[in-house]
Amino acid sequence: MLRLPAVAGSFYPSDPKELSALINAYTDKKEGLSARRVKACLVPHAGYVYSGHVAGAVFASVRLPKKIVILGVRHRPPGLPVAMVLNGAWRTPLGDARIDEELAEALRSAGSLLREDTLSHGREHSLEVQLPFLQALEPRFTFVPIALGTVNFDDLVTVGQAIGTVLSANEDVLLLTTSDLNHYEDDATTRRKDQKAIEQLLKMDARGLYDTCRQGNISMCGLGPAVAMLTALQVLKASEAELIRYATSAERSGDRDAVVGYAGMIFS
Repeated sequence: MLRLPAVAGSFYPSDPKELSALINAYTDKKEGLSARRVKACLVPHAGYVYSGHVAGAVFASVRLPKKIVILGVRHRPPGLPVAMVLNGAWRTPLGDARIDEELAEALRSAGSLLREDTLSHGREHSLEVQLPFLQALEPRFTFVPIALGTVNFDDLVTVGQAIGTVLSANEDVLLLTTSDLNHYEDDATTRRKDQKAIEQLLKMDARGLYDTCRQGNISMCGLGPAVAMLTALQVLKASEAELIRYATSAERSGDRDAVVGYAGMIFS
């Protein structure tokens, strides 16, 4: 299967030269960030104009391996609540990114909830917007896309444990997880709510993050992927979490009445 780009020209430039130049600007290491090997990272997935600088700060700080699992959200498309793609390629203006078939099959075999469903991925942007960064920084990478359309805690733990088990047996695979934080409240409220979610992410507390967001009405769209990631990190015996950059859309749009929060984090 060849998946064609769904949001090129809207979330990010459709012109390859413009796109490459933008990614180079976002991943410029002038701030002194040193690339390091990590087990997982969390990046936003809004339009590049709003959150590209946050994602870029993370990608600039990480040494990318050649195998990557991208764990994202299923925002609107129909399909299965836990959906992956087993083969083929995804196209962006920078070329085609290949699915890692061997890793995909290992993940499918490890988790009873993981099922192939291309419909869930057809128009979903959260995973797609990560690919140009990866193509620019590690052109030889292969990946497995997983989209979560469920926020059932037990299901998320099951998915996370399956991912952790597979990655623990496969050296040098990055778990790239994507989420935006609180949505469409004023800037001060969003920053306050986001700080509560970030505190749980820094503790690497899957249950704590889930309860904090649900009880505090924090509209973190990637709560499911983040909980699954933190569960996988428990299996992988991760011990450190770091916030690389935080921002809200107000910093780019100037609108402080209805903003979205973005966090870039790494886990090792």
